[in-house]
Amino acid sequence: MSGSLRAALRLGVWAARGRPGRRHLSEAASGSAGGSGGADGGGSGSREAVERLVREHPVVVFMKGSPAQPLCGFSNAVVQILRLHGVEDYRAHDVLQDPDLRQGIKNYSNWPTIPQVYLNGEFVGGCDILLQMHQNGDLVEELKKLGIRSALLDAEKDQEKK
Repeated sequence: MSGSLRAALRLGVWAARGRPGRRHLSEAASGSAGGSGGADGGGSGSREAVERLVREHPVVVFMKGSPAQPLCGFSNAVVQILRLHGVEDYRAHDVLQDPDLRQGIKNYSNWPTIPQVYLNGEFVGGCDILLQMHQNGDLVEELKKLGIRSALLDAEKDQEKK
């Protein structure tokens, strides 16, 4: 895809959204590989394809590498934060395997960096925001809204018993 076409698509996404910022979405699954990512709605980077991925699961992460082998420090930090909270059931999409998806998720969220975390279809942010939510307790509350009990709550109870 040419740079000018990519820029035009970004402008189209911006105009369709009306404003920058967080976007409601849900997560995705295994159907993310392949495709052209064009504006026809069929490629892996198309708005429709990305939205399907975002809505497929309550917790979705677009990252570099996989949870078992993150390929950047920020993606690794997101995986470690989720592990600390005992979140093992989530969908992870390796954007390095699909350049169209990599650009498509950035366009969809209007957020320029990877990783990107979605909770219940809502764009939360990247590594820094997830870390801040972890540190201030907001992540425990957001997980609770999804019916996920943070493992940190159990760790606190264990400490109180001692």
